[in-house]
Amino acid sequence: MNPKLENLQLRTRRHFLQNCKVGLGSMALSSLFHRDAVAEINPLAPHEPHFHGTAKRVIYLHLTGSPPHLDMYDYKPELQKFDGKPCPDEYLKGKRFAFTSGVPKLMGTPRTFQKYGKGGVELSDAVPHFHGVADDLCVIRSMTTDQFNHAPAEIFVYTGSPRPGRPSLGSWVTYGLGSENDNLPGFVVLISSGVQPNGGKNSFGSGFIPSVYQGVQCRSKGDPVLYASNPEGMSRDLRRASLDSLRKMNELQAKEMGHPETTTRIAQYELAFRMQMSVPEVMDISKESPKTLEAYGAQPGGASFANNCLLARRLSESGVRFVQLFDWGWDFHGTNPGEDIRDGLTRKCATMDKPVAALINDLRQRGMLEETLIVLGGEFGRTPFREGRTAGGKVLGRDHFPDCYSMVMAGGGVKGGYTHGASDDLGFRPARDEVKVHDFQATILHLLGFNHEQLTYRFQGRDYRLTDVHGHVVRDILA
Repeated sequence: MNPKLENLQLRTRRHFLQNCKVGLGSMALSSLFHRDAVAEINPLAPHEPHFHGTAKRVIYLHLTGSPPHLDMYDYKPELQKFDGKPCPDEYLKGKRFAFTSGVPKLMGTPRTFQKYGKGGVELSDAVPHFHGVADDLCVIRSMTTDQFNHAPAEIFVYTGSPRPGRPSLGSWVTYGLGSENDNLPGFVVLISSGVQPNGGKNSFGSGFIPSVYQGVQCRSKGDPVLYASNPEGMSRDLRRASLDSLRKMNELQAKEMGHPETTTRIAQYELAFRMQMSVPEVMDISKESPKTLEAYGAQPGGASFANNCLLARRLSESGVRFVQLFDWGWDFHGTNPGEDIRDGLTRKCATMDKPVAALINDLRQRGMLEETLIVLGGEFGRTPFREGRTAGGKVLGRDHFPDCYSMVMAGGGVKGGYTHGASDDLGFRPARDEVKVHDFQATILHLLGFNHEQLTYRFQGRDYRLTDVHGHVVRDILA
């Protein structure tokens, strides 16, 4: 027999895959090695959750200061009957309020309420644009927290602890899921009304997990990301060459020291370089149609909550996993006409409910609403009585109130046209289906496909999680 033919007969498929240096096995193995190398260098590479979630991304709209929920989402006929009467002692005993002492007077809402949509969601005239999207809204009326001052309450909402130092919700989500776009951050923060969140950067920081997962603050006016542009005298090619040199040095340090912040630094430098091209494009709302701009009430070149809502849609559409909007001006104490729950609330809601309703409609039209979870609310609620400092004046305001308040959700696998839980007749306590902050966090993670007890990060010898040792998924709100 021909020795060459005999040799070929002995060549098995396993032999071919092992020894063919330009064959399928080699190429597949090389591809796997490359993928692992990319995942090692890029901590934001996409990851699979624990199970298939209904939501792929989150747009969290935080109304900083906390809106007066009793004048927007939770109508109390009994409170109307006792308007102006002294608050019963049973609701005050052992309680502390931020600016109220003594015996305050109960205050019914001056707003008009009505049921809207097929689900009969009860909403006030302060949020007229929500009336048209009522069947998309899931209103939780039985939220409760144990923090009554802004900064601790806000940090608690986002980190699961009222003290700074823990990773924020957006950081946990990005840590768990990664990003869908290599050229954009996985977690973007937009701030309107010119004021930072009460919790500062703790509300979108990464705490003790690698800093690549913290929120990247972008601006809707001017340079989108500070310090991302090349300094004067440095071309893009020179920046590329500089980053290549830095990358080699950082890789050497990463091999020697094994510190996660070194690989984070490599990833952040590379992301910043790519963002120079991608961020200005996605942040340019002038490319939107006049009809879309009008629906949101957005104006190219401006800085507003409306602009940020439109940007949130553009960023989500481009693969950003978690977009967080902070809007200042919802602390309705009644210390000035702008904080009056009559005209003041009407003016403030006019800047909010139109763009949020437009965001819901826009996502639905683009087929994104079912996979995009929208969350809207503050860090706590407002009292069923008048704020103590302003009780004798003509301006109507309410104090901070942690015991019972409302949050709104839409899309992402929650029931639309649904009201969950209830407060008691005067709005002081949850009367049914109480939802604590850790329950709320556990539910958001569940919608994204995570078991909140298993999404952990090891730090200082133990595993930490967003919900600490608490939290139950609120299954009744799941669609």
